[in-house]
Amino acid sequence: MKTTCAGIILSGGRNTRMGGINKAFLRLCGRYYLDWIIDTLSGTCSELLLVTREPVLYRDWDLEIVQDIFQFRSPLTGLHAGLVNMQADYAFCTSCDTPLLESEIVQVLIDEIEFEYDVIVPASGTYYQPLCAIYSKRCIPFIEEQLSFGNLKADHLYKKIKLKEIPYERFEAIDPDLNSFFNVNTPEDIHSADRLLKQKKQRIF
Repeated sequence: MKTTCAGIILSGGRNTRMGGINKAFLRLCGRYYLDWIIDTLSGTCSELLLVTREPVLYRDWDLEIVQDIFQFRSPLTGLHAGLVNMQADYAFCTSCDTPLLESEIVQVLIDEIEFEYDVIVPASGTYYQPLCAIYSKRCIPFIEEQLSFGNLKADHLYKKIKLKEIPYERFEAIDPDLNSFFNVNTPEDIHSADRLLKQKKQRIF
């Protein structure tokens, strides 16, 4: 039986380096970042959930909207809300500021799902990509325990669960510059995303 995998999109950080602008509604080639990510995940994920504290902003999108259960503002609280509300046993988690994410990268991680592992994550040495990773529902109690102490570090979760690390080399074969891991955090990054997409199109055509 094929394992189903949900897609969790986190939207709702403080965006301080972006002057408070909601990055989900930034545009790349005339399309919202959120639309790029939805298109990427819709072909590989069995359901899509968006975690936000402002659900009214997303009512025009056809995906399940959920809100944080814990009051901390962090990716870990958003991941927790997504895992609690999804139907699937596993989820790929990303944020709304990764418009260059490629579906083939997501599929590599999904194909690595094995029951004995709770998290499947790209890794380079001790450096991880926690917002380009697969999480099992079994992570929920560990996240809840961690959040109850106010610990918001994703890599601290990794010390408590069964972790499967996928080396960067696997992803470089598909995405040589690893643009799928690129987060748009500053106004300068907006221009970088435009440039990187143009370079990709030039390589393809």
